[in-house]
Amino acid sequence: MPQVQLSAIASARSGDKGEGSNVGLIAHSEAAYAFLREALTEDVVRAHFAGINHGGVKRYAADNMRVLNFLLEDSLGGGGSASLKTDAQGKTHGLALLRMTLDVPDDVLASVEAGR
Repeated sequence: MPQVQLSAIASARSGDKGEGSNVGLIAHSEAAYAFLREALTEDVVRAHFAGINHGGVKRYAADNMRVLNFLLEDSLGGGGSASLKTDAQGKTHGLALLRMTLDVPDDVLASVEAGR
């Protein structure tokens, strides 16, 4: 099973939500979505963002759109206007999640390549 970045099987959008941010992960195939629903738990995402996320992580699923949405609580140090962080915006968190690597089954990679 090859280890690949999530960007190989999904796209992402992210943004600010007060003191936190949200990351929507859009799977590139049904097989990729099924895999991500199992593999990408709140604990896995929390560990990936351990350096910036000081609150909880909540996961929501939109099965009909092949989307997982993660709310990263207290990840912006009070939000854009209240934080002393250089760039307290959530727009970069989508790219940060896409850089995570996971062991992805070959059939999932093949389904993405085939556009299924």
